[in-house]
Amino acid sequence: MAITGESHSQFHVLAVDDSIIDRKLIERLLKTSSYQVTAVDSGSKALKFLGLHEEDDHSNPDRVPSVSPNDHQEVEVNLIITDYCMPGMTGYDLLKKVKESSSLRNIPVVIMSSENVPARITRCLEEGAEEFFLKPVRLADLNRLKPHMMKTKIKNEKLGDQEKLEKSEIQSEQQQQPPSQPQPESQPQPQQSPLLQQPNNNKRKTMEEGLSPDRTRRRYNGGITTMV
Repeated sequence: MAITGESHSQFHVLAVDDSIIDRKLIERLLKTSSYQVTAVDSGSKALKFLGLHEEDDHSNPDRVPSVSPNDHQEVEVNLIITDYCMPGMTGYDLLKKVKESSSLRNIPVVIMSSENVPARITRCLEEGAEEFFLKPVRLADLNRLKPHMMKTKIKNEKLGDQEKLEKSEIQSEQQQQPPSQPQPESQPQPQQSPLLQQPNNNKRKTMEEGLSPDRTRRRYNGGITTMV
């Protein structure tokens, strides 16, 4: 029984498998469940679709891939389902790179494999995979995808609301702050005019001359007293 599309059409799944038969099968099952599907045949193409670009130098295995905003896909990816055994980049490698990315780590990742290897399953789940499906994948398996996508969607919506609230609070605080008052400029002290200083100088000179002993010294010359 197919699941109605009203509840699932809002979710977009990225399917990754190098086998064209398995890829077509998982694509058909996802579309039957009314999911939006994008299917690629390699982990590198999946990273490119996600906007995750890698440098050519692979000498540093601990290097964290980065997201290029210009190359990022316009359609939101709500879940990645990938085969484990693929040439070049395995499903486990793809899982690690997604979880190492700060912008993509919240996307649920589901691993598929035709081999039931407990150590492999444990390693993927410990790395952050939500599910590990054994091939061939059945329609009943896909019913387990929706809870993971719903949980992530609710989490992202809460984070978005929190960011909007914090931004609104910052804007409100900025609007409530009174504008800063400009500091008054210091007025230069007026210089006294030389004309105003001149009477004081003349007065000081007159006083000095009045106190000079030479101004009142008497001089005797032949019995005649003269004032100099």
